[in-house]
Amino acid sequence: MGKPLLLNLRVFRRRDRGVFHAGLLPALLCACVLTAPQAADAAEVAALYTAQVALDPDEKNPRQVAYKDALNEVLLRVSGADLVADPAMVELLFPDPAAYVIQFRPGDDDTLWVSFDGDAVENVLRNSGQTVWGSDRPVTLVWLAVDWGQGDREIIAAEDPDQRRAAGRPADRDRLLREQVLDMAERRGLPVIFPLMDSMDQRNVSFSDIWGGFDEQLLAASERYEVSSILVGRIPASSGQRNRWSYFFAGEQQVWNGEPETVISLVADQLASEFAIHGDAPLEAIELRIAGVDSVEAYGEMQNLLASTSVIENFAIDEVSGDVIRYRIEALGGVERLRRALRFGGLIEQNGADGSLSPVATLDFFYSPKR
Repeated sequence: MGKPLLLNLRVFRRRDRGVFHAGLLPALLCACVLTAPQAADAAEVAALYTAQVALDPDEKNPRQVAYKDALNEVLLRVSGADLVADPAMVELLFPDPAAYVIQFRPGDDDTLWVSFDGDAVENVLRNSGQTVWGSDRPVTLVWLAVDWGQGDREIIAAEDPDQRRAAGRPADRDRLLREQVLDMAERRGLPVIFPLMDSMDQRNVSFSDIWGGFDEQLLAASERYEVSSILVGRIPASSGQRNRWSYFFAGEQQVWNGEPETVISLVADQLASEFAIHGDAPLEAIELRIAGVDSVEAYGEMQNLLASTSVIENFAIDEVSGDVIRYRIEALGGVERLRRALRFGGLIEQNGADGSLSPVATLDFFYSPKR
């Protein structure tokens, strides 16, 4: 393990994404099961490239119209609102949406479920310089305080507790408001959760804490959910007052007003600006050293983590020394994009360099599995 590896390993390339190629420790790897690591505040959004849309039987070609509508839903999640707002560009990039359909089936109430070839759609977007946001996305925790009027106030929970129904509170209004948020989050491909509002949450957070803007207490209460993206909403009883929102991510705060759907879209845009990759982003060679890889399982997790990181186009192992693996990386958007992606993936960045004379940018990270 202390000697440099002879690089007869197959280099990982983007087209290999999602496929694990074992080149290191072949005798040991055959005995272990590899699973992709998941950061506590990350979720892989399934079905990014599927959509269920209305199927209008009165249209001249209802299925073709549905394909176009479904593709717009997919592009909204993957490339953002700017592209979808430019129908001429969408038409130029995808003149025949049916060519990208791999599966479809009728749904309930005159709808059509459509699944597209994600790799093909992504290739068109990248080759044309459009933005692409991959499937690994931060989970957003939503604290939503609502003043229903006449002294009736509450924090919207992940589910409606039975005692609330027993107390005579209309359960539907809670559910409808929660679904209003979740439906828009689904449209934008944004993983969203609400607090449990169990005994622990009730001890740590009150309605007044949210309404009064006691941010430090609220952020401390959010730690149990292990998220880095936190949205706080305050909806007043009077229609003459504006909804107030605070958004916390990466040590920064944004303040917004507006309806829940609008604000969820703003969160999606904010996160896309951090994690989405523009098609004309430069490809930069980077040396990546990861310490703490002291087992076959840890090695497998590192391979899968790098393979699933959307900014990485190619990677290969240059050397293994003790518990340190040195990788040769080609990353879209350069070293800062890769640094953010690896932090998001759960790795811990090491401070300073070790005096390497490498002509390429160097990053040092530490792997520490969550127990």
